[in-house]
Amino acid sequence: MAQQLKRATDIALGINVFLFIIKATVGIISNSIAVISEALNSFTDILVSIGIKVAVKISKDKPDQKHQFGHNAAQPIAAFVLSVFAFVVGINIVEESIKRLIEPKNIHAIPEVYIVLVVTIITKIILNKYQVKISKEYNSPAIKAASVDSMNDVLASSIALLGVFGASYNLNYFDSIAGILVAMFVFKAGYEVARENIDYLMGRSATREFDDIIKNLTMKIEGVKGINDLRSHYVGNKFHIEIHIEVDKDIPTSVSHDIGNRVRYTLEEIEEVQKVFVHIDPV
Repeated sequence: MAQQLKRATDIALGINVFLFIIKATVGIISNSIAVISEALNSFTDILVSIGIKVAVKISKDKPDQKHQFGHNAAQPIAAFVLSVFAFVVGINIVEESIKRLIEPKNIHAIPEVYIVLVVTIITKIILNKYQVKISKEYNSPAIKAASVDSMNDVLASSIALLGVFGASYNLNYFDSIAGILVAMFVFKAGYEVARENIDYLMGRSATREFDDIIKNLTMKIEGVKGINDLRSHYVGNKFHIEIHIEVDKDIPTSVSHDIGNRVRYTLEEIEEVQKVFVHIDPV
């Protein structure tokens, strides 16, 4: 699993570095704020990729004395910090776009601009599909955040493409408006990532549907008579479960202890669950 996540972050990092270089070069030559905004967007993607790469590595570290339940929180923390940075970049893009809307600048709609933006759109669509697959397979919030950002990049590049196309007909305000709209997608990506990862950091409980899965699995275990309490909360991107099971009061302690262990082992097999605490109630 760790190797697959590392590969996913390495691929994203390599792609984002490549896109930043070609966008920045063409953006400077063409003097298009839409393309320059796209270059800044790619620069944030580079930082996101580096942050995710580091967070994925830390999250896979084994528990230690200071972090006895592991390092799963590293991924949502990194994703949240990077979402804040996305807001800062978005504000800078809006500021420059408004300046150019008030005082338009000449734009050189060279053919390379169209090529770069089309390459970005195609590349990000492919990258998004790959990231979605990996994030679902390994339940990685950081990779999922990156996949959302990739799809937003597709939309942002499409808008930038329209802005440059308008500017090629001397409608330079199209470019400034496109720059502002690109910033909106940067804001959107930051908001979506922050919203989801706040749930992880605040220790949100599982959904009712997930609780039902836990209860159904538990009740299928031989010796479990009932469930009288079930609580859960996120620790990083994994759930900690506290469950109170009812067992026959007349069975030996060792038997009830074995039943509790079977419940714990069964529930900890679930991908979304890291740790299960079982309390036994004799009835």
